[in-house]
Amino acid sequence: MTAPGQYEEVGLDDLDVEEALALAKEGGAQVPDGSGATGGSPAVPPPSPRGGNREPGQHTAGTDAGTAAGSSRARTAAEHGHHRATPWPEARALAGRAPRRPDAPVSVSLDAALGLVLAAPLAALTDLPSFDTSAMDGWAVAGPGPWHVRAEGVLAGHAEPERLTDGEAVRIATGARIPQDVTAVIRSEHGRTDEKERLHATREVVPGQDIRPRGQECRSGDPLLQRGTVVTPAVLGLAAAAGYDTVSALPRPRAEVLVLGDELLTEGLPHDGLIRDALGPMLPSWLRALGADVVAVRRLGDDAEALRKALKNSDADLVVTTGGTAAGPVDHVHPTLRRIGAELLVDGVKVRPGHPMLLARTKENQHLVGLPGNPLAAVSGLLTLAEPLLRTLAGRAAPETYTLPLKETVHGHPYDTRLIPVVLREDRAVPLHYNGPAMLRGIAVADALAVVPPGGARPGQELEILDLPWATAGIGVCFT
Repeated sequence: MTAPGQYEEVGLDDLDVEEALALAKEGGAQVPDGSGATGGSPAVPPPSPRGGNREPGQHTAGTDAGTAAGSSRARTAAEHGHHRATPWPEARALAGRAPRRPDAPVSVSLDAALGLVLAAPLAALTDLPSFDTSAMDGWAVAGPGPWHVRAEGVLAGHAEPERLTDGEAVRIATGARIPQDVTAVIRSEHGRTDEKERLHATREVVPGQDIRPRGQECRSGDPLLQRGTVVTPAVLGLAAAAGYDTVSALPRPRAEVLVLGDELLTEGLPHDGLIRDALGPMLPSWLRALGADVVAVRRLGDDAEALRKALKNSDADLVVTTGGTAAGPVDHVHPTLRRIGAELLVDGVKVRPGHPMLLARTKENQHLVGLPGNPLAAVSGLLTLAEPLLRTLAGRAAPETYTLPLKETVHGHPYDTRLIPVVLREDRAVPLHYNGPAMLRGIAVADALAVVPPGGARPGQELEILDLPWATAGIGVCFT
């Protein structure tokens, strides 16, 4: 449950006064402004008692004040551009459809293919196994026992051994080629030799036991994996076993990060109105975990001409900018996109935090995702717009959506979706504290984000869960 003083971006511009007061009382919270900027409004005085949030247009029954408040909120939403903002599910779908085509497939060596997507089906180039092999260390035997044991054994990696005749046995290692006319393999722990070097089985010998016959797993030409399969470590192993040195795969999308803002420090403590840049260190690793190859991170400050030149010269598939997506005096993203003739696909999303995010097509095969400057709002933008776009470019299928019941109440925005950090415990989603738009303490220990519908969610309510890319795949790689 959200702790006092840690409400997300629920702005006075977005709520009527009564709702803002109610939220402040429920959480004891300051109510920050709704612009996506770092600053916040002063604490709101205690309200008259009233509970809960309402959907847009709902008001307290039987009161003229409620009707007026609902009308005021509708006017305020229109004045602040909420009619132009794209609903969160629609924004994700638009981002996934934005790329007009993925890059052409490339031939990739196995050691460079991890995390890529197969661009062609994988068929076996050989039988697996390619000859009869021993499944265990022990003795290969022919006919009924007891058996006379040959002096020299059979090891893996050697040419075909001499055939056995009935009554003969030979020591054999796991993976070694089975001699002709062998009846079975007796495991080391299931046999004993006497003083005359004769082998006796200590349990019944079944013909064919512990022998892997040629082609048991597949025959040459058999289909193994479909086009679109993500290359995991196990896929690499199968490809190698089936005879491949390279695979045909879709290349990783190339991403470039442009860090905007004159107020950002790259080292040391904040001072004199300057703050540490959290997004420059965070975004490249996050984009790599989403499957991108980050080709550059550039710090441009608040320089419109530098931004224009960077966009003109970039050949990345995806350009990610930080901050500058609002309408302030140094917010240069929108004017620059207009200047270069970009196609604006998403201009604001009905989601908190992060509603000023945007998606534009800057060139035929290049897109820009504009992230808000607040860190958690930027994370929201990554998972809303960048993740679906990169997934499509990489040729990966969309993950299956799933839901989990919520452990505690989560306050909602009146008409926007909320994304809140959660940990997953015993098949429940537990909301984390420190989930304001400028905060990273919550997301730093989270397993996922929960998708909270407008109006909030109650304990036990099923919410869609967005896994963080490293929660299942590990840092630096994304398999799904």
